[in-house]
Amino acid sequence: MKILKFGGTSVGSVESIKAVLGIVKKSYEAGEQPLVVLSAMSGVTNLLTKMAEDASQGKPFQDDLKDLEEKHFDVVKKLIAVKFQNPVLTRLKLLMNELEDLLQGVASLKELSNQSKDLIISYGERCSNYLVAKIMEQEIPVSEYINASYYVKTDSNFGNAHLNEPLTTQLIQALAQTHAGKLLFVTGFIGSNEEGRMTTLGRGGSDYTAAIFGSVLNASAIEIWTDVNGMLTADPRIVKKAFSLPVLSYTEAMELSYFGAKVIYPPTMVPAFMKKIPIVIRNTFEPELAGTTIQFETEKSAYPIKGISSISDVSVLNLTGSGMVGKSGFSGRLFTLLAREQINVILITQSSSEHSITFAVNPNDAQKAKLLIQNEFELELLANKLSMPVIEDNLSILAIVGEHMKRTPGMSGKLFHALGRNGINVRAIAQGSSEFNISVIINKEDLSKALNAVHDAFFAELKKTLYVFNVGTGNIGSTLFNQLHKQHDFLLEQNDVEIKVVGIANSRRMYFNTEGIDLANWKETVEQHGEVADLGSFIATMQAMNLPNCVFIDNTASKLPSTYYESIFKSNISIVTCNKIANSGDYAQYKMLHETARKHGVDFFYETNVGAGLPIVRVLKDLMMSGDRLLRIEAILSGTISYIFNNFKGDASFYDVVKKAQELGYTEPDPRDDLGGIDFMRKMLILARDAGYPIEADEVALGNILPENCLKATSVDEFYAELLKSEDYFNALKTDAAQQGKVIRYIGTLEDGKVSISLQMVDEQHPFYALSGSDNIISFTTERYKERPLVVKGPGAGAEVTAGGVFADLVNVGA
Repeated sequence: MKILKFGGTSVGSVESIKAVLGIVKKSYEAGEQPLVVLSAMSGVTNLLTKMAEDASQGKPFQDDLKDLEEKHFDVVKKLIAVKFQNPVLTRLKLLMNELEDLLQGVASLKELSNQSKDLIISYGERCSNYLVAKIMEQEIPVSEYINASYYVKTDSNFGNAHLNEPLTTQLIQALAQTHAGKLLFVTGFIGSNEEGRMTTLGRGGSDYTAAIFGSVLNASAIEIWTDVNGMLTADPRIVKKAFSLPVLSYTEAMELSYFGAKVIYPPTMVPAFMKKIPIVIRNTFEPELAGTTIQFETEKSAYPIKGISSISDVSVLNLTGSGMVGKSGFSGRLFTLLAREQINVILITQSSSEHSITFAVNPNDAQKAKLLIQNEFELELLANKLSMPVIEDNLSILAIVGEHMKRTPGMSGKLFHALGRNGINVRAIAQGSSEFNISVIINKEDLSKALNAVHDAFFAELKKTLYVFNVGTGNIGSTLFNQLHKQHDFLLEQNDVEIKVVGIANSRRMYFNTEGIDLANWKETVEQHGEVADLGSFIATMQAMNLPNCVFIDNTASKLPSTYYESIFKSNISIVTCNKIANSGDYAQYKMLHETARKHGVDFFYETNVGAGLPIVRVLKDLMMSGDRLLRIEAILSGTISYIFNNFKGDASFYDVVKKAQELGYTEPDPRDDLGGIDFMRKMLILARDAGYPIEADEVALGNILPENCLKATSVDEFYAELLKSEDYFNALKTDAAQQGKVIRYIGTLEDGKVSISLQMVDEQHPFYALSGSDNIISFTTERYKERPLVVKGPGAGAEVTAGGVFADLVNVGA
């Protein structure tokens, strides 16, 4: 025999009832001898409760009653042949009339007892089971409706009745004998006391009914059919990557269910546990899926944990004082008090010094618990042996669960690293000696972020998601979006990283989409659907969204974004930037930003500040991290200047070369912005600071390329005119270099903590002699690379290589 239990959503509409009938018929024809337990139709129990409460308050309930009747009649008219409809409609109408009389009685008395409420609510299950049994009877004539209240006997604790197990067992066994060979449709959720008065079994009551029948009849399995594909690794409404688990142990399922997983309610499992009957959670709307099997023992899983569960809203009470230290029976006295007053304690943790006890309760019980403690421990409070209990609200509990966490090193470390990396403060921790569950209390506003971060951390075969907010959509930003779009699948397959750009801003518009902005048409989306840009608002929205693994990208050349860097780091958001301003401003700001990033455990990557896509900053940091000692750095870090001097040879005039460089787009609109060396200086300054030297910009010895008359020109046109007048100056440089067999290079040098940038002439022995095009080059002379310096060379300018450098930094955040 197999028990098939269907929840309210499974019998909530004509289409869903058809799906249920198909599943039941398939099981019956396979010889599985199914016994079917049904809940009320979706929404009906809530509607019945509302009608009962409205009646007790003198409010009209007739419209709701009419809706309830039509809901059931509609199913009859669509799923039962016309010639069989009349007796079914008549029976349902009689049930509705009974219900109306009950509600009228409640309205007259203006009183709603738990006993009356149980009787009113029972009509939901009674109507749905009778209705579905009659529909199935058309295809399987042995189908029969069973009112479980005649067989499930309970005490008189209306609303949450307790089972009279011996009597219930006897009655169900008798039912099985007298109805052998029948296809039974049994009402879930309801029972009756010794006087035959209707009772309900409380939350999860229909599952409980299925477990009771399954246990008494020694069923081969109890299938709980619902609207999800089994027990999932996390709440799919919050964690989009959550997936169903094929197998769970009873203990794991109990832990997950207790901490918020709504698929099954823990007490319903107890009868199945006792008989070691498997419970299978399946999806009515996708019956081809195997779902989740909950059984006595499970083999070791490939996953370090089985799931992450949570309780979204709890309050915490903290009790501290010397009066607890070494005081035997104090905890027992405290928790007996709470139990006596029906206050459920969700989580408990106590310091090893016994100086404090922290416990979590439902927020509705927090004030009551505080008053009880104040009354019970009045003498201790007056004697200052205890401090006044303190309530903390707006908290949540997150729990990782897994039977094989036991004696597996690193579980706690991985959990707390994932939380800490995302700036989530843990207020309290609880772990039992069984090691099936590690629970933490966190701020309620961080729950979604925490669930996603922890899920990414423990289910490594899933792709880690980076949520990106990008400011700046010029050449570099646009090129980066194109690269991200093209490489999306490669990153997923080869790097296990999914990058979602969820916020884009430029000087005009800004746009957000938590599901990710389609980078194939981002420009149209931002322009058509974005709002007026405001950087402060953009940053505030990013912080308020509170997403895990979040990265802010600054693809601008503006000073404004850097003023928000500190605030961004403090929100535990990493920064990737090609903007040099933050790192080349005051040294105090440079130091503060790096220390803030380190303090909050986030990344600050700016490889493109120095050499576009060249790995210069990373090489320097790797050398120093590995213990090498830096002796000297020589560098050419301007693609524009590199191009100009690489082509200033032979008959070429300096004027022509500069003009050509501007036409090719290598220079700024005013070439003096490049030839003045300021950009080069900023790059050398950043390298010096990364090498450990607290240097300010005015300490850099910056040599001139241009003569004074060119620098003082009042316009670009005048600059070019002065450049023509200075041909003799530049030709003299070129001639002097040629006569010595050398070439002219504009070289930055860092040595002994001092930075200088100047025009130099180098011979063919120098690594910079053969430089060509607009390449950058840097030479590291260290203790390890003393005889032959380590040289990095390649394109140092251009949107493609700079965007590629930003891209690489972004992927490194994901790593």
